[in-house]
Amino acid sequence: MSDDLRHRLGRTGEDLAAQHLERRGFRIVARNHRTRYGELDVIAHDGRVLVFAEVKTRRAGSGTPWDTLDERKCRQVRRMAAAWLAEAPDRPRSAELRFDAIGVVIDARGRLVRLDHLEAAF
Repeated sequence: MSDDLRHRLGRTGEDLAAQHLERRGFRIVARNHRTRYGELDVIAHDGRVLVFAEVKTRRAGSGTPWDTLDERKCRQVRRMAAAWLAEAPDRPRSAELRFDAIGVVIDARGRLVRLDHLEAAF
């Protein structure tokens, strides 16, 4: 798969994940925020909880979205979140932080097949 196709697939998954979070009452605070450790996919806030969501997107039939969500990736997301918290002076204040994983499966036509949201995944 070319990098362009992979980028579009990932962008589609992130769009669907953000829409899902908004339907659940979250406000999207940031998307694709770059830190020195990498890029945070989606940061959302519902007035009580600040969520750092790692979005994994796959084409139907090409494995599960969770294939690459290993302990190394979870540590990286935590480091990115800490960097964002330190660098974002206008961030929403929240008593609770949570790390969610959202797995998205898309068919060959770009339609949603499945979306799984694991709250407090890591």
